[in-house]
Amino acid sequence: MTFQIKNGSVEIGANLILKRINFEIRDDEKIAIVGRNGSGKTTLLKLISGEIEMTKIEGEDSFIAKSNKLTIGYLKQNPFSDLNLTVDEEIKKLFIDILRMKERLDFLLSEIEKGENIEYLEEYTTLHEKFENVGGYYYEKEYNSLLLGFGFSLKDKDKRLCEFSGGQLTKLGFIRLLLSKPDILLLDEPTNHLDITTVEWLEGYLADYKKAVVIVSHDRMFLDKVVNIVYEIEYGETTRYPGNYSKFVKTKEESYEQNLKAYNMQQAEIKRLKTLIEKFRGTPTKVSMTDSKLKQIEHMVKISEPKKFDTKSFKATFTPNRETGKDVLTVKNLEIGYGFPLCKVNLNQYKKQRIGIIGGNGLGKSTFLKTLMGIIPKISGEYKLGWQVDVGYFDQQLVQYASKKTVLDDFWDTYSSLSETEARRALGAFMFRGEDVFKTVDTLSGGEKVRLALCKILQEKPNFLILDEPTNHMDMIGKETLENMLNEFEGTILFVSHDRYFVKKLANSLLVFEGNSATFYDYTYDEYILKKNEGTLQTLTNETIMPKDEPIKKGKESFLAGKEKAKMERRLAKLNEKMISLDEEISKKKVELESDEVGSDYVRLCSLNEEIEALENEQFEILTEIDEIETKLKEAL
Repeated sequence: MTFQIKNGSVEIGANLILKRINFEIRDDEKIAIVGRNGSGKTTLLKLISGEIEMTKIEGEDSFIAKSNKLTIGYLKQNPFSDLNLTVDEEIKKLFIDILRMKERLDFLLSEIEKGENIEYLEEYTTLHEKFENVGGYYYEKEYNSLLLGFGFSLKDKDKRLCEFSGGQLTKLGFIRLLLSKPDILLLDEPTNHLDITTVEWLEGYLADYKKAVVIVSHDRMFLDKVVNIVYEIEYGETTRYPGNYSKFVKTKEESYEQNLKAYNMQQAEIKRLKTLIEKFRGTPTKVSMTDSKLKQIEHMVKISEPKKFDTKSFKATFTPNRETGKDVLTVKNLEIGYGFPLCKVNLNQYKKQRIGIIGGNGLGKSTFLKTLMGIIPKISGEYKLGWQVDVGYFDQQLVQYASKKTVLDDFWDTYSSLSETEARRALGAFMFRGEDVFKTVDTLSGGEKVRLALCKILQEKPNFLILDEPTNHMDMIGKETLENMLNEFEGTILFVSHDRYFVKKLANSLLVFEGNSATFYDYTYDEYILKKNEGTLQTLTNETIMPKDEPIKKGKESFLAGKEKAKMERRLAKLNEKMISLDEEISKKKVELESDEVGSDYVRLCSLNEEIEALENEQFEILTEIDEIETKLKEAL
């Protein structure tokens, strides 16, 4: 055990942020802390780092225990105190002991080479061994590797810290933290503002880190690649799960189903016993039996009803006001940039196509979208929207939007014709309910501002969404909600995102910005990565590519051939017959379930419940298939 918190609580002001938290860091574990926004994830990191203290609650056996000489590294918001130092001067402060050793070794070697001070040989041998053990010959190589991995050049070593942007200073602070090699590395949203290439490099570095890492992040793919333990904070409690993020989600779902099943079975057994007690309570010959059943209930270890997942999120669905034609966006030799060209883009986007734009920072992804929206003038080339295209544009800068107006008044500024009931209904779909609509925009979190912006955009019911980093500032539930909503959207989507999981779930084609070029690939993200690793990527102009989910029709031919349609109708008839048969079987078993004979047979009772559940699951699968077939038959008309 390296570090442990037992029954840890943190109170800030009058608010109890964390309550009875139990948390352990063992050896070189890679740990993720996940939970809804506001659940206390960052507070827990600050408690581990020692930046805040644990609140003592009377009568609670609580403590923090850690190994001797344990070092903890935590990346702070303003990592440097003296911005006049060069990068090299700042970084080499970490290696002062190594540099002094090297200086002494150089002196000893020069004396030994003179042949006049042979007594230095023993000191040189001992010191040289120590120098090697502390990484004296390795630290500079790792220093250079980290600089290059985070997108800097080796020439940047000689620049003063004040010459770098805020984002670059955060990266340099990150580099210094990694080079300091703490026993526990604490990282709060480490992938923010990093491009995909840098994130992939960081995944490999952290996975190979020889000590413990604790990460708070909403980047699900990053967590899948790095962590082997997940702690979830939900309803103020921490639960430890082995495995990466995907395994945590699966295990949590399975655990909930098992606990719910055990709870329901116990409740059914308690109900059965109570029914027997009530039935024979007044029968003199059954007093012993009823007492026995009462004791049986009293001695049960009661199973608590498992809490449902905290999946509260916005639930917005909308249908575009009108449909577009086949061609939604045409881009020809479009040079984009701020006065000088960043790259040239050629692209044809068709109805229902979802194109994800990926690539490094500063290559023109957001600039491309801003050019399409007329916010930045084009340098040369052309672009045009297709017939009846209505654009809904989300700009990542909307989270910087400031206003002293309430959420309701801000929404009304755009949609003044709506009644208060209609406006509140629209805002309620995006989780602005009750008194929330009277919050001022200035007081909203980044995630809340994203929801407000999406609410205003989607109220117009556009058929072409252009989105620039829409998942920034969203927690995982919010991201999953947005993914589902956009996957159900009947229009066309062009979006920029650094969230690879989001790109993987949503995009059916990619526009990749690399160097000074933008290349279209008619692949999903998984296909793109596979072919990239195999070296089999094929670039396409996509001028002749139709959307994958919109089949091409020839003449007046139906989408479904007559023979296939007849086959589907026969299958539909069989499924409906099977549904009737299952209904009859379930009814029989439910009659048996209510019988007195089964009521006193706990084993048969459980078996019957499982059989009914299996039959109902089979019905659900059949209903799903019926729905799919009926949908296809409607499309064939």
